[in-house]
This record gives sequence, C-alpha cells and structure tokens, in this order.
Amino acid sequence: MAPSRRVLLLCGDYMEDYEAAVPLYALVALGVAVDCAAPGKRPGESCLTAVHEFLGFELYTELPGHRFPVTADFTAAAADPSRYDALIIPGGRFTEQLAADEDAVALVAAFAAARRPVVLTCHSQLLLAAAGGLAGGVRCTAFFGMRPVVELAGGTWVDPDPFSLCVSDGHVLSAIGWPAHAEIIAKLLAAMGARVDASGQRVLILCAVRLRGRLRGERAVPGAGRRGLQRRGRVPDQAQGGDLRHGDLRRRAGAGGEGHNFAVTADWADASADGFDCVVVPGGRAPELLVTHESAVALVREFADKGKVVASIGQGHLLLAAAGLLRGRRCAAGVPMKVVSRLAGAAAVESGGEVADGKLVTAAGWTDLAPFVARVVDLLGITVSF
Repeated sequence: MAPSRRVLLLCGDYMEDYEAAVPLYALVALGVAVDCAAPGKRPGESCLTAVHEFLGFELYTELPGHRFPVTADFTAAAADPSRYDALIIPGGRFTEQLAADEDAVALVAAFAAARRPVVLTCHSQLLLAAAGGLAGGVRCTAFFGMRPVVELAGGTWVDPDPFSLCVSDGHVLSAIGWPAHAEIIAKLLAAMGARVDASGQRVLILCAVRLRGRLRGERAVPGAGRRGLQRRGRVPDQAQGGDLRHGDLRRRAGAGGEGHNFAVTADWADASADGFDCVVVPGGRAPELLVTHESAVALVREFADKGKVVASIGQGHLLLAAAGLLRGRRCAAGVPMKVVSRLAGAAAVESGGEVADGKLVTAAGWTDLAPFVARVVDLLGITVSF
C-alpha cells in the first residue's frame, strides 16, 4: 500500500545525525514517505552528518557522523511544497547557510503560510526566523543559545525543560534537539491525522558501556522510534549490561569513537521477560561484552522461551548465537555476522535487509532500520493509520 502521507526532510552537510536519522527511519517504519532533499545536491549524493554531544567542555563537541543519502530533488520539492504534509529541519550548522539561501527560506515560508507542520530542532529555528514564521509571538524552544534569535524574530521563548519537551504552537513543533524525539514524533503523527492502535506494550533495549560509534543509529531509532509511540501506550526501557548496574550510559572522549550519550532507564536487576513484550539487541561492540555475562544470555533466551518478540540488528546477533536462538532459523546478517550466524546453526542467512522468522526479527545493519522497526511494530500488534 502506498504511503498516504509524505514528509520533506531538509538536509545539508553537518546536519545533526540523530535529528535527521531518527525521523527518517521512524516515520518510514510507520508508513510515512520521507523525501530527503538538499540545496545543491542531486538524488544519489549524500550529506555528511555531525554528532553534537557534551564531552566535558563548556559547549558541545561536533563529531563526524554518517553519510546520509539524498533521495529527492530540492528544486522540484521547492517548486511544489503542497505535495508534502509536513517539513522537518534537523539542527546543525547547515541551517546557517540555508538561512541565507533565498530558495530554502521561501520553501520554509510556504509551509508556514499553509500552516503545515514544521518540525524544528536545536538550531534549525533560525530558518523559520529568517522566513518570518515566528512573528506574532509564536511559542518556540531551541538550543539555549538560540533564545535571542527567537525573540528578535518576534517569537516567544520557552525554556527546553525538560529536554524531552516538544513545544507545539499551531503548526510549529520545536525542541532542543534529539532527546525530544518521543514528543516530536508523537505530535507530528497527531498533526498529520494519524490514528494509533496500541495497548501498553513495553520494549527492553539491552545496552553496554562500549558502543561502536559509527553504528550508534542502531540504538537511536529502535529506542527513539518506539518512544515516538510512548504516549500511545508503548514504554521502552534500556537496561545496561557490562558492569550490570543502573546508571547513565555515556561515551567518553578517547573511548575509541564517540556517539551520543544514551541514558539508562531501567535497573538490570529488574529486567525480566515477564515485564516486557519485546527485547532489542543493538549492534556495535556492546554484544561482545554482553555475551560474557550469563545473565544477559539467559535473559534473551528467556524472552524466546516465553514467546516474546526478540529483535537483533548487526552484531547483536552474537548474543542470539550465544543463547542458541539462531539454530534452524532464518536471519539477516551483514559481513561481520555471517560466519557467526552459520556457526550458530542458522538455516539460511540473508545478506541484507531484515528477516522475520516467527517472533525472531533480525537485520543486517543500520540502513535496514526502517523495515526492522516496522516488522517489530507489526509483531507487537501496533497499527498506525491515517
């Protein structure tokens, strides 16, 4: 079935990694078409994202992220913005350049004039300010340093407290950044007329102290994408492995690659299949640590034994292999996990994409996040319709 809603994601080099990837993969997983367009770039080219994170200095540090594919022609999108139901502008330095681009500003102004949802995070409020879209006291939040910009543009500043806050004022949805994705996706879906049927499912995401920076998206979207449904009944939790204790999970400078700080919200001692409907094992280096703890292996096996959904992406398959869950099953695995999957007795190993074998869902890597999340959502009996 063709998507009934279409969203334009305005892109550029050094846009914030999570603030581009999470809306893209989460919305596509929920049945929304997303076009990624960047001024001066053609479909098939890419934009380099940036990871903005606090690493102990007074201001955030900017780190290299992913190569993000451009899928739509900006000129065509700007010529007919009425084709889109909403506009998403990630944060990042690229907004400074686009705010001085007449075509980009005109595009934003067209969405504002039509009062179609405009999602702004971190620094992208600058573009709406340049388009005159904050005049008249529009309530808006952003990164703290943007307060003078919001007020000079005629907007009403709202402190981003808590960081998970998404401020909604008519068609304008604004937030400090990616920590607010739960609110952002929930309110954007509502603004586009979505009807969500969910009944309080809970998802457990297994974490560990060491996470491979370049695969950070494998954690971001499963957590944030499902957090987007949190206000309609789903509650995800992240339990930390490794040192097996409760606390904040943080990547520190010099730790061999940097990603976003990722808060742990559940105590390992409380993790049980009885309290959750699904367990997700992200990829990266974390599974190499988790498999050294029998409690982590036993927990994943418990989910399978009790007929719960078990989902793994990338190198998360190592934990499934240790738990004996791949024997005789079909799975999807990229190069790092092909041999491991076969040694674990997998009946068939697909080279890419996502594969569901009963309630076991596997995916080869982060580029498969949209179908991976869509399959998990389907197995949990959650529907999104417009």
